[in-house]
Amino acid sequence: MIMKNEMSIIKIDDHDLNGHRFYDGFKRAMDFLLALLGIVLLSWLYLLIAIFIKCGDWGPVFYSQARIGKNGQSFKMWKFRSMVTNADELKADLMDQNEVEGNMFKMKRDPRITRVGAFIRKYSLDELPQLWNVMRGDMSLIGPRPALPEEVANYTDYDRQRLLVIPGCTGYWQVTTRNSASFAEMVNLDLTYIKRRSFKFDLWILVMTVKVMLVPNTAY
Repeated sequence: MIMKNEMSIIKIDDHDLNGHRFYDGFKRAMDFLLALLGIVLLSWLYLLIAIFIKCGDWGPVFYSQARIGKNGQSFKMWKFRSMVTNADELKADLMDQNEVEGNMFKMKRDPRITRVGAFIRKYSLDELPQLWNVMRGDMSLIGPRPALPEEVANYTDYDRQRLLVIPGCTGYWQVTTRNSASFAEMVNLDLTYIKRRSFKFDLWILVMTVKVMLVPNTAY
């Protein structure tokens, strides 16, 4: 299996995008079926998480945010709310404490995260509503993480290559470097995935994602 190597320049060409027609079609069908199955089987967990979030501060259970998908198309991505209700307004005051280099924002001890939010983030449970995005076709189970519009606005042409495929709920960098990756490293790992994506690679990422959820690492 591919592991993180030294940084290198990766160019996505037409073959990388058009040479996977059977793979892309089958992956879309599996995405829909697995997302539907996940929503049905985990409906009890959705309800339980919703109750805990409501009991925490009586705010909204779900949180939606504009994200950029394939070919720069905007869509609304859903998550369980893990932050205070005015988190977006507070972000501007925290930008100088960003712990990730490049066009992303991450804080290990983000004061906006609620107690319930910290727990569901630790086990990546806040991401479960994205199964709805997968069913709609906005996202895939596996692919580059969808970026915020303000992040994409600062992308170079090289960075924008990660927008050439459908974004995913989980991906290569999430199950390897996680939050220790810089923005440049994340881009290279995403492009490595696009270049080498296959059924076998997707299965490995899916298995590793389950492992990360069951044995949390540095999610925040």
